[in-house]
Amino acid sequence: MIELQEVTKRVGRVTHIKPTSLVFHPGEFNVLLGATGTGKTSLIKLMAGLDPMASGRILMGGQDVTKLNTQKRQISLVHQFFVNYPHMSVFENIASPLRVAGMAKSEIQGRVEEAADLLQLRPMLHRKPNELSGGQQQRTALARAIAKDSRAVFLDEPLANLDYKLREELREQLPELFAGRGAVVVYATSEPEEALMLGGRTALMDDGRVTQFGPTAQVYREPENLTAARVFSDPPINAAEITKQGAQIRMQNGAGWEVSGPPAALPDGRYTVAVRPHRVTPQRSHDAEVELRGTVLVTELSGSESSAHFRLGDTDWVSLAHGVHPYKVGEEHVFYMNPENCRYFGTDGKRVA
Repeated sequence: MIELQEVTKRVGRVTHIKPTSLVFHPGEFNVLLGATGTGKTSLIKLMAGLDPMASGRILMGGQDVTKLNTQKRQISLVHQFFVNYPHMSVFENIASPLRVAGMAKSEIQGRVEEAADLLQLRPMLHRKPNELSGGQQQRTALARAIAKDSRAVFLDEPLANLDYKLREELREQLPELFAGRGAVVVYATSEPEEALMLGGRTALMDDGRVTQFGPTAQVYREPENLTAARVFSDPPINAAEITKQGAQIRMQNGAGWEVSGPPAALPDGRYTVAVRPHRVTPQRSHDAEVELRGTVLVTELSGSESSAHFRLGDTDWVSLAHGVHPYKVGEEHVFYMNPENCRYFGTDGKRVA
């Protein structure tokens, strides 16, 4: 188990990590999700012992490791860049931390071969890194982390520089590769879709702080605040100010609907409504859907999906829908939204319904 107790990080007068407390359990796949610059790498470096903390404590397995160097923390770290020794073979690269630890040759052989088999590297064990593809080099780095049998493994966007197909394959394999090994695994990513595919538990990061932490699917479906909802959405979640009066909701652009259940019980006043782009569609599919009219600003076609960025009142919204749709930039288009898919937030940003 890794426990962070009010840890902070400062560089000069700038606070990179605000007071953060988290607990990561072994056997779980933990994800740090946030945009570039939100503190994911900084937090990993603190846990790995690569950067000093300004305050707080870090415990690993109940032991205070706050002042221990990286080597004494028994951790493995895999970056997005291929970090392998160019003069060593794949076998030697994987075996390097085991030799440093003084492990017997027979045990080294077994561990290297096991890790190589898991990552399909057995035919390449005698090659040098410059004879490998980028994906094979990153597999070598992952195999080294597995063979080391560390009590904590930190993966800092390890798939960012790989091609699409290989990323998809490794995303599926990674949770299984580390399952049952007893290590705490922490994986940093800036892609919400990747976090959903990896599953496990996700900590959402924004501006050097964790905004929500819990089972990935739950964090995605039930964001506790508007910041968390925005972090866990790609394209960005749609949001707009609304006024509630009785059971009626009214947007600034004039669109409105009637609510029931928890939203209807909210006190009258101003709120923010948020809905994910894939819940805003160019075609009506349900009688209860609300009609939204907006001027199309940008359109994109990606695979089997079409997206349209459109101006709705004084805000920009996004629709993400399956199929190819005849949008025309500069023209008004009608979109539809089911109020049942909306989430409501108070003026302080906390979710209220």
